[in-house]
Amino acid sequence: MSDLTNKKSWNKLINHHKLIKNNSIYSLFKRDPERFKNFSIEDENLLFDFSKNNIDEDTLQLFENLLDELKIKDEIKFLFDGKKINNSEKRQVLHPLLRGSFTKKTKNLYEKEVVKSLFKMKKISDGFFNERKLGYSGEKIKNIVNIGIGGSDLGPKLICNALDNYSNQNLDVFFISNIDPTNLSKVLSKINPQNTIFIISSKSFGTIETLKNAEACKKWFIKNSSSTIYYKEHFFAVTSDFDKARKFGIESDNILKVWDWVGGRYSLWSSVGLPISIKIGYKNFEKLLDGAKYIDNHFIKKPFRKNIPMIMGCIGIWYNNFFNSDTHAILPYDEYLKNLPQYLQQADMESNGKHITKDGKEINYQTGQIIWGDRGTNGQHAFYQLIHQGTKIIPCDFIGFSKSLNKYDNLHEILISNLIGQTMALMKGKKTNNGKEVSDFVLSKSKNFKGNKPSNTLLFDVLTPRNLGKLIAIYEHKIFVQGCIWGINSFDQWGVELGKELANDVLDILSGNKSDKKLDSSSTGQLKFIKKINT
Repeated sequence: MSDLTNKKSWNKLINHHKLIKNNSIYSLFKRDPERFKNFSIEDENLLFDFSKNNIDEDTLQLFENLLDELKIKDEIKFLFDGKKINNSEKRQVLHPLLRGSFTKKTKNLYEKEVVKSLFKMKKISDGFFNERKLGYSGEKIKNIVNIGIGGSDLGPKLICNALDNYSNQNLDVFFISNIDPTNLSKVLSKINPQNTIFIISSKSFGTIETLKNAEACKKWFIKNSSSTIYYKEHFFAVTSDFDKARKFGIESDNILKVWDWVGGRYSLWSSVGLPISIKIGYKNFEKLLDGAKYIDNHFIKKPFRKNIPMIMGCIGIWYNNFFNSDTHAILPYDEYLKNLPQYLQQADMESNGKHITKDGKEINYQTGQIIWGDRGTNGQHAFYQLIHQGTKIIPCDFIGFSKSLNKYDNLHEILISNLIGQTMALMKGKKTNNGKEVSDFVLSKSKNFKGNKPSNTLLFDVLTPRNLGKLIAIYEHKIFVQGCIWGINSFDQWGVELGKELANDVLDILSGNKSDKKLDSSSTGQLKFIKKINT
């Protein structure tokens, strides 16, 4: 793999940036009456507007040349054909297969493995969604407790909350992820064993947070049901290690499979989505998969100028690597999507937070951006001040829906007006006349907005399972494109391991076990303080 900085197109982008970096985005619209038409994509009730960015036709052409130089079409083919593109772990990356995006090379795997898993998932979720499957006492199941962390938590939590309007309102889903006992205690205080099921979601069935919480829930269930056997009807597992789940006490019929070619942050499409399928029903879960599959097809077949993930990926590179924008804001204008920024934090930062290339070379350019955000209009009364008038360039993705699922007066019209108004304000800015008095002068200057702040806008017709599937798949493929440009492995996550290993050393000392591990003076001092307080 050759160094990105040696690519002809990359160096041409460096020179191009010098020429246009001081452009006014607003002036680009004055120069080109067709700018919106030329810098937007419409596809099946979805509008992607990227016209409010400091880019021109040459920018797009140079990025298209760069992707050609990097052979992006081959990289996409490797992904969908199941080549082991996760080269550090020697694994395939086949999450698109989970939604039916197969090729000749992966069709057999889909039909033999994925279809079988989906059928089992449907059977289980139908029983609870339709309220036919009862608890050990004959009571209807009302509560689903999902025990998992990372992708086994963030994905299901996002979808269950986002699609609540499509769900069985008699079912409540709770999430236990944190090892902090407060999370566990709060959930257990709200449920009873007669009408609750537990889903333990862990690919390895060895994640300490998940196992400790699962063991605590099992003990709680046995104690409160006054039986050592009833829990077998109420506990389910999603894992690649069948034997460990059985050893825990999970019945074979209650164990669903997840494969090593499914990364945690891409796993909501798999059996990890069981709480989703129970909550919103399997038919709606299928629509979610279908929306993602639609974008898979879009990503494979659409040319660069009409390819939403490719354009998004390149615009992100443009600001990260040429304008030195360290962060990127995700701003959904829909209460249902309140968990989206947090979900995309893991999807993006765990994927592209890397410092070496796929062939092990140290990188001499910036990789992944810091992803953050909140839903509108809450963010407008919090951090938008810094985006508008701060010294940093923070590219933003605004996400909204033309129609609301909850019509009340003209509240949605106000919401969507704010979305569009904010993108206008970020681009245009505002200049005020300077006052004569010192106080007037300061006030006048304080009210100035420089503008020229970039944004993308994604507008759908309405929030549906299908549209949500599209949205998430767009970001998945955007992340993939950026990883390809940076030449990194977007599908391993070794950075999360070291802290866990050292935590085990600390736990030995904190628990009073003998340990030959020597800690730094800071960590030792912290432990001494904790022991002093607890004595």
